[in-house]
Amino acid sequence: MPSLPPSSIQQARAALGQRLREIRKDAGLTARAVAAAAGWHESKSSRLENGKTSPSDEDIRIWTSICRAEEQAADLIATARGIDGMYVEWRRMERAGLTRVQESVLPLYERTHWFRFYQSQVIPGLLQTADYTRAVLSTVVCLRNAPDDIEEAVSARMGRQRVLHTGGRRFAFLIEEWVLRSVIGSPTTMVNQLHHLLGMTSTPSLSLGIVPMGFARGNAWPCESFSMYDAKQVSCELVSAGLTVTQPSEITEYAKTFAELAGIAVYGVSARKLIAEAIDALG
Repeated sequence: MPSLPPSSIQQARAALGQRLREIRKDAGLTARAVAAAAGWHESKSSRLENGKTSPSDEDIRIWTSICRAEEQAADLIATARGIDGMYVEWRRMERAGLTRVQESVLPLYERTHWFRFYQSQVIPGLLQTADYTRAVLSTVVCLRNAPDDIEEAVSARMGRQRVLHTGGRRFAFLIEEWVLRSVIGSPTTMVNQLHHLLGMTSTPSLSLGIVPMGFARGNAWPCESFSMYDAKQVSCELVSAGLTVTQPSEITEYAKTFAELAGIAVYGVSARKLIAEAIDALG
């Protein structure tokens, strides 16, 4: 975990620490008394209660035992593990192979009905061609020394695209114009990808907005790429890790950011014109 975790993780840790404090107070104990019984320095109890340190499974078992609240241990342990899972390093995720990473999000896709994607780096995965995906994953293997199961991973991502054609789902994509101009793989790969993107604009359940370059952005500043799944979860793409956001207040912030970006994006004929210009620029 990073020394300064994202705010959603800090909030979740603080909430868990508050539960530990309440359990201690219900037992009529001071933080010093818990530390003495556990054989800890008093500062550790303070760090746990203030969310500065994530408790281990054993920490929670000891805490609940001292406070005579063993029946709460399992729930607290599950909560703590969930917090750790909010921020997952890519290297840790990819240790078992890129195919496993691609397959791991399929249940989330299958239960989601309203998808919102903002991409400031690459073409969104659901709109990628196989060659474009292959180029992206080849870079991942090179930069992070991930297992080279690229062909299986490409197949898994392509299979995931079937959700685009399943009834009852809505998709809203926002892409920065410079993503259209960034050559991933070869110029041929990129041209084919842009032609595919043009074709996808006719999909009835799909909205594609391009955020144009050279215009005043107002409040719609570029930010990390993120995906919204209904109003329940946001996934963010950081350089070294993936961040899962489930705090309602933070999801609201991402929804507001998405709306601001959508407000300056162009659609329909104007979006297709920008894609066509990117194709022409590649010769």
